[in-house]
Amino acid sequence: MAIKVGDKLPQATFRVMTADGPAAKTTDDLFKGRKIVLFAVPGAFTPTCHKNHLPGYVNKAAEIKAKGVEEIFVTGVNDVFVMDAWSKATGGAGVITFLSDGNADFAKEIGLSMDGSGFGLGTRSQRYSMVVEDGVVTALNVEDAPGKADVSGAEAMLNQL
Repeated sequence: MAIKVGDKLPQATFRVMTADGPAAKTTDDLFKGRKIVLFAVPGAFTPTCHKNHLPGYVNKAAEIKAKGVEEIFVTGVNDVFVMDAWSKATGGAGVITFLSDGNADFAKEIGLSMDGSGFGLGTRSQRYSMVVEDGVVTALNVEDAPGKADVSGAEAMLNQL
C-alpha cells in the first residue's frame, strides 16, 4: 500500500555524498523537525528526469524555500556516485540535496517503487513529489506515468505551498 497524506515516513537509510565521501543519513536525520520538499525520479540522467523534472526544482529552489521549506531533496534509485555526478552535471549541487536510494529500499517501503525491467532499469522509484513536515507527509503528488513530470513538478509544488 502506498504512503498517503498524514502518514509518517518509514525508517530508511539513504546515501549522500560529502566532502569525506559517501555517508549514511537516516529518515530522522533528514526530516525530523523540518519542513522538506522531497521529489523522486526513476533515474538520474534519464530524459524526463534530467531535462524536465530536476531543472524545474533547481530553477525554482529559491521560490520554494521562500515559502518556508527548509530544504529540497531529490531521491532516485541510483548509487551515491551517480547521484553526485548528476548533481554536478545539472547545477543542482549545493541547491538541492541528492539522496541515493540505491537498492530502492525507501521506494519499496513507501509503496512507490516500479518495475523498470522492461527498459533494462530494474526496480526504480515512481515519479512523485511530497511535502514532509517533521517526518509526516502533508502533500503527495504521484505521476500516472514515468515520462510525465506535471503534478510532481516544481511549478505544481509552488502552487501547493
